Amino acid sequence: MVASKRAIPRLVVALRSLSSSAAGSLPKHVKIVEVGPRDGLQNEKNLVPTQVKIDLINMLSETGLSVIEATSFVSAKWVPQMADHTEVMQSIRKVPGISYPVLTPNLKGFQAAVAAGAREVSIFGAASELFTKKNINCSIEESLERFRDVLSAAKEASIPVRG
Repeated sequence: MVASKRAIPRLVVALRSLSSSAAGSLPKHVKIVEVGPRDGLQNEKNLVPTQVKIDLINMLSETGLSVIEATSFVSAKWVPQMADHTEVMQSIRKVPGISYPVLTPNLKGFQAAVAAGAREVSIFGAASELFTKKNINCSIEESLERFRDVLSAAKEASIPVRG
């Protein structure tokens, strides 16, 4: 019983030390990227009207967010919900200090995004062959090659890339 009473203060000191060192390694700032207008809407069964998407992004722009992923420049055949990407991108109110990146899984999407006024893009891959095939209709290796093309074009155009 006496040994356990002495062990408790040592445990508390150890936990405090662990907590302090863990907190010391935490970042001072966190970047929040709102992806709802893109990721949150892309799988909706019913088509969301373009004006509703534009209004949503404009309202999100009033919340203090600094990054709002606006849309995805993907094939309308594969993701009908994003068929209006150009109109959405060109119609949203661009608030100074807020970035509005768009998802571009390939060079064709990147070029369309830039033509629509995108000044930042996102690319994302997956570690699963099955998911990659279902998501962007190619293998992981093919997706990486597509991303290289996007990265090269983005660098040439001085367009930041997240992903």
